[in-house]
Amino acid sequence: MAKASSNDKNPTPDSSADHESVTGKGRPTPTRKEREAANLRPLVSNDRKEARRQARTQMQGERERARVGMANGEEKFLPIRDRGPQKRYVRDYVDARFSVGELLVPAMFIVIILTVIPQPELQVFGLFALWGFFFIAAIDAILLGLRVRRKIVEKFGESHAEKVRWYAAMRSLQLRIMRLPKPQVKRGQFPH
Repeated sequence: MAKASSNDKNPTPDSSADHESVTGKGRPTPTRKEREAANLRPLVSNDRKEARRQARTQMQGERERARVGMANGEEKFLPIRDRGPQKRYVRDYVDARFSVGELLVPAMFIVIILTVIPQPELQVFGLFALWGFFFIAAIDAILLGLRVRRKIVEKFGESHAEKVRWYAAMRSLQLRIMRLPKPQVKRGQFPH
């Protein structure tokens, strides 16, 4: 009997070949304590500079993704005031047309240049022209707001026509290239 037990401790080459043919992952399953220890990370890293650098890099990536998403009009990245199909319709309608207010910033820039020139007649003319331009842009924004509100009521109903006039007017007063979210339609491509 003692001889048989010594054979069990020292396997023969034939028994080791049988042992290798057994399929499996080839390693023991880790215990729960070992897995928890492997996943354990300190709340504050020992290398604070490296942790700060990684956090900054991650935040920059998230901000860049949000900026691109907002510019492209992705709903989850838009601020609350820009969300919803009604606001998208208003944006598309405003972006499809030419608004007088788009020229407001260039007109102000021209008036600033005119005020630098030391001719009082030219300065006064520039200021009167700017006030006239403001008046025309305001009339255009009011008419746009009324038209957009009517279209929203036709498409979505009376309950969804809240605050669309102001939203349309403010968007129409911005230069087209500076609008956020960026225009998704070309000029003349009005929404249905």
